[in-house]
Amino acid sequence: MIKAELILKAQQGEKEAYIELIQIHQRTVEKFAFQCGVHSNDLADVSQEVFVKLYRFLHQFKQDRFTTWLYKITLNATRDYYRKEQRQQAKEQKLHAQPQRTSSSSAEEFMLLFEEDRLLHHAIQALDEKYRYPLILYYFHELKYEEIAEVLNISLSTVKVRLLRAKEKLKVALMQEGSVENG
Repeated sequence: MIKAELILKAQQGEKEAYIELIQIHQRTVEKFAFQCGVHSNDLADVSQEVFVKLYRFLHQFKQDRFTTWLYKITLNATRDYYRKEQRQQAKEQKLHAQPQRTSSSSAEEFMLLFEEDRLLHHAIQALDEKYRYPLILYYFHELKYEEIAEVLNISLSTVKVRLLRAKEKLKVALMQEGSVENG
């Protein structure tokens, strides 16, 4: 079935069409959310939130770029996740009055096997989100500059500048990381 037909049927309330949309886009949503910094054990929750929002707002979809729209929803759900996680961490810190500990789980490392190596992932995660998101969308999701501008709601020239700066910052970070490991 053609994607436009599938979307139309889902908009008309066909449950099977909506389920097929989820099946087609689940991997992309999870991959993008993970690359934006969602922990692997929270991917299912964030992904579920994305598809709940998709269901709630599918009737409003009138564009011809469904995937771009889905990236926007995923990005917003990821940002909501960050805010929620930060509030939760603040509550836990107040309750326990102990420093927050962070650890890398084996599930995250497993997810990275199909992606890039752990070093690159951590360097990307260390970038400010204004550089991280364009970089991820361009290199890992192969979006065009125009699509990135639309997803992030920024100008085309801003996308180009941020990608250039992101690459520079990533290069410096990887060189520093390499010299630390070799030193």
